[in-house]
Amino acid sequence: MSVLFETSAGDIVIDLLVDYAPKECQNFLKLCKLKYYNFSPIHSIQQNFSFQTGDPLGPDSTSSDGGSSVWGLLDGPSKKNFPATFHPKLKHVERGTVSMATAPHASNPDVRLAASQFLVTLGDNTDYLDGKASIFGKVLEGFDTLETINSAITDKDGHPLVDIRIKHTIILDDPFPDPNGLREPSQSPQPSKAQLATVRIAHDEAADLDKEVDEEAAEKLRREREARAQALTLEMMGDLPFAEVKPPENILFVCKLNPVTADADLELIFSRFGKILSCEVIRDKKTGDSLQYAFIEYEEKSACEAAYFKMQGVLIDDRRIHVDFSQSVSKLADVWRGGENDKRKGRAGGRGGWGGVQGLEKWRKYRNEEGRGNEDHYRTQIRERNGRQRRGTTERGNDIETEGSGAVALGKTDLGTEAAMLDDATEIRGGTTRITKITLDVMIVTVIIIVIEGDSKCDQDSEVMSHLIRLPRVLSSWSDTVSILSR
Repeated sequence: MSVLFETSAGDIVIDLLVDYAPKECQNFLKLCKLKYYNFSPIHSIQQNFSFQTGDPLGPDSTSSDGGSSVWGLLDGPSKKNFPATFHPKLKHVERGTVSMATAPHASNPDVRLAASQFLVTLGDNTDYLDGKASIFGKVLEGFDTLETINSAITDKDGHPLVDIRIKHTIILDDPFPDPNGLREPSQSPQPSKAQLATVRIAHDEAADLDKEVDEEAAEKLRREREARAQALTLEMMGDLPFAEVKPPENILFVCKLNPVTADADLELIFSRFGKILSCEVIRDKKTGDSLQYAFIEYEEKSACEAAYFKMQGVLIDDRRIHVDFSQSVSKLADVWRGGENDKRKGRAGGRGGWGGVQGLEKWRKYRNEEGRGNEDHYRTQIRERNGRQRRGTTERGNDIETEGSGAVALGKTDLGTEAAMLDDATEIRGGTTRITKITLDVMIVTVIIIVIEGDSKCDQDSEVMSHLIRLPRVLSSWSDTVSILSR
């Protein structure tokens, strides 16, 4: 057996304990069926403890009688209240416990009377209510609604500043027969004048107010985010030194100038408001023509403000000018970049500037490009290679044996060091030498180096010059050697 409560804070589903509190459950179900709880205010909210409802008018109404049971509505005021029952197994130990509010009988304090009002606990271990409130149900769904009610803003008496009311009650299951004379209304009744008189801030009005506030706040937040994003973009592009920069307040922007208006003329006109630190008409960099706007920097902020109010629409050289406070931060950017450049140069030992372009260290292979300082490195490599090949040639020449009387000792021939051109691929098998591959690596490298180094450099290295002089003889000797060995 369950009942669905639709409130302005959300929906709540209450499961009724008909086996433990049948009279309380029957009274509750029939009052819901009569739509008695509609528009009843939720009041006496005690955070993390409980809230109370069930009185159609609420405690703020002077005409409220505190509510009546279903029998009081059908049979008269004499049966307005009924004796509450307290089952020993039912305790206020968990959140969402639903119990009838009771009051002691006037003549017998041991008997407690209930009517229509009930409580819902907002916290655990609320055993203070045991014996004072008669438990008849538990909340099955809608704990988020309970949390909303628990966090509502209230006055000193626990009454919410924005009304929280029961809108509708829907019975999901009713095992009890209807009492005599009970007639269920065909539709939910409209709130009475007495109920409307107890409204503080209607939930709908509060929703509209919150919506307006939220839209305004959202628009403001959107503009702030958009401004920050644009400033960050300008910072990344280099137009702003940093996103949080603000334009100076002592610089005036003047536009719609006549192209013939000069800096000195403008400074003379605006100098009556105060000392001018700079006055510059912006001109095209290529042609030098005026772009018809200027920036005037005053020493005092007050002078800039006076010029703004006095010079708006003034006629200068047959043109009515427009003045405004400058939004440009170019000078601040230049100053900031200059300071950063100095700091970077100081840290780098005089190298680099903004971005470090001018002072970047050249790559190692280009570092001595102007002085040709790598020539010693190449010569050293050539000497080492020639030395290795001389030693290899001598060893191979002594071991080579040829057939018959046509023996040729390569180590003893006129090739000399040129015999080093024979590759390591030379093989000796069964006293027969086979030349499988002959390369000209050293000769080619020598020629390349000579061409690159130039004639002036060749004079500095006699060994390289000797290679060049012997080149024709090397080629002819190499040809003869190949012909002899191939026989």
